[in-house]
Amino acid sequence: MTTETSTTGLDAQLLRDPGSFRMLTGDRPTGRLHLGHYFGTLRNRVRLQDLGVDTFVIVADYQVLTDRDVADRLGEHVEDLVLDYLACGIDPERATVFAHSALPALNQLMLPFLSLVSVAELGRNPTVKDEIAHSRQASVSGLMFTYPVHQACDILFCKANVVPVGQDQLPHLEVSRTVARRFNERYGAVFPEPQALLSQAPLLLGTDGTKMSKSRGNAIALADTADETARRIKGARTDAERHITYDPEHRPEVSSLVLLAALCQDRDPHAVAAEIGDGGAAALKRTVTEAVNEHLAPLRARRAAYAQDLAYVRKVLRAGNERADALADETLAQVREAMGTHY
Repeated sequence: MTTETSTTGLDAQLLRDPGSFRMLTGDRPTGRLHLGHYFGTLRNRVRLQDLGVDTFVIVADYQVLTDRDVADRLGEHVEDLVLDYLACGIDPERATVFAHSALPALNQLMLPFLSLVSVAELGRNPTVKDEIAHSRQASVSGLMFTYPVHQACDILFCKANVVPVGQDQLPHLEVSRTVARRFNERYGAVFPEPQALLSQAPLLLGTDGTKMSKSRGNAIALADTADETARRIKGARTDAERHITYDPEHRPEVSSLVLLAALCQDRDPHAVAAEIGDGGAAALKRTVTEAVNEHLAPLRARRAAYAQDLAYVRKVLRAGNERADALADETLAQVREAMGTHY
């Protein structure tokens, strides 16, 4: 699978015949989603949903335990995640939003799938090695080590054939492809080999100049108020040069702010920078604040409305759980039949 196949060719196929694709994507419920998520993945999920791709969005609650000892405030975080999805345009009539823990049959795929990969293969996975290196735990759990196989269960239970990922997630998806291929070779054709849809979204830096992240406290959450957004942007790191330019290589912090304004205004970042010119950091931050708040205002209004009816939010999740659970049962029955364990 080449990058060219994963991007240009796959995009063309999606446009030509969206109904032949099923997409699986999702997030861990560890806090509210932010602008990095929004421009990196959320808008693209809605685009694919609107094209007519069968859309599955997983609330990966079990996976919260991969790199932490306890899952604090998990129920609250799950509701926050679903609220963010709904506010961004995920439509429960056209997408299946479900929680990992609600699908017993999905988790029963873990055993046969683990038998299809070696310990050495898991140990060589660069994404796992990076996650282990940055783990906050004193020791690494078995769940962390087998994380790629866990993801294979998430992807293959619904026979997803397209998975939007960033470049750093390609090794995980390759494990899913390997599991599907080896299962089919050993037991008979059951699973598609999912293709990666590589994100073309540019990287947004957080307010401290590092990657925007929920855990680093440097993110602008979708649920932040206009005033909270203004305070966060006011404290964002820039540099000593007054004239504003868009130069991601040499001026990453300034350029990330320029890019954020450009994304919100659907403009070229060079044009945004030229317009600010000698206005300096103060003018830049004012432009970014106005652009972000204007762009997010409708989203935040929808989120606030949904937050007034959490019973509906839970109903969305229950309906998604039911549909996904039925599909997981069906897939597990096919796996048992193929393996000769359907007694």
